[in-house]
Amino acid sequence: MMRGGFICGLAVAILCHSAVAQTSVQEVAALGKFFREQKVVGTFVMLDPESDTLHGWNEARAKQRYIPASTFKIPNALIGLHVGAVANVEEVLPYGGEPQRLKQWEKDMNLREAIVVSNVPVYRELARRIGLERMRAAVKTLGYGNAEIGEVVDRFWLDGPLKISAMEQVQFLHRLTSGQLPMQDKAVRAVIEITPLEKGEKHALHGKTGWHWPGDGGQQIGWWVGWIERGGKVYPFALNIDINSDEDAAKRIPIARACLQALGKL
Repeated sequence: MMRGGFICGLAVAILCHSAVAQTSVQEVAALGKFFREQKVVGTFVMLDPESDTLHGWNEARAKQRYIPASTFKIPNALIGLHVGAVANVEEVLPYGGEPQRLKQWEKDMNLREAIVVSNVPVYRELARRIGLERMRAAVKTLGYGNAEIGEVVDRFWLDGPLKISAMEQVQFLHRLTSGQLPMQDKAVRAVIEITPLEKGEKHALHGKTGWHWPGDGGQQIGWWVGWIERGGKVYPFALNIDINSDEDAAKRIPIARACLQALGKL
């Protein structure tokens, strides 16, 4: 990475952290009922870029940082493409041949396939190809959460020390979708291309789930982050909840969709 680009990236990161620190959430009380109905504790925030306003529920939690888990596949893919660790989203990466927690992960895949099934070993391979120093510099350049990756290049988004808040997730996705990141345009376009979930007559929805399982038996955290395109505008959003059972994990997307519907975006 060029030194000038790195310095520019650090400036972007500092400005982004400052923006997050100064931003408050316009609480929408109606959103709270979706969490209460599902009996989970969590937060949801969505950015209206036109008014530069964050709408959501549970501002205190929205500012709290958690390990991003598989939501980091979005910046991981972006960094890998930007630095040339993979040629494109069609290049196949090996999963390693070892038994995996999910059978669907036991297959070599390209980034397009792997992000759909959240293939952890394939994205760990991508991180190893990026390498520790390039990854550390890029995460700082992106201003992603606390920007701390430690010394293990293929686990830091699963075990820490990397952490990010829901508000910071939204700010990152806003910079991604509005072309404000110091990354190659073709890398940004490719990441946007591999993240769609649905397309309706009036909207297009992109997103990525995440599920953090602490090795020490601590609190599990579930994520769903993404953006919705509607009326020529892009609305980034992020949800996280405490997961106390496998059933709770299935509540992430329905709660966030209900929030987006209540805000008139879905």
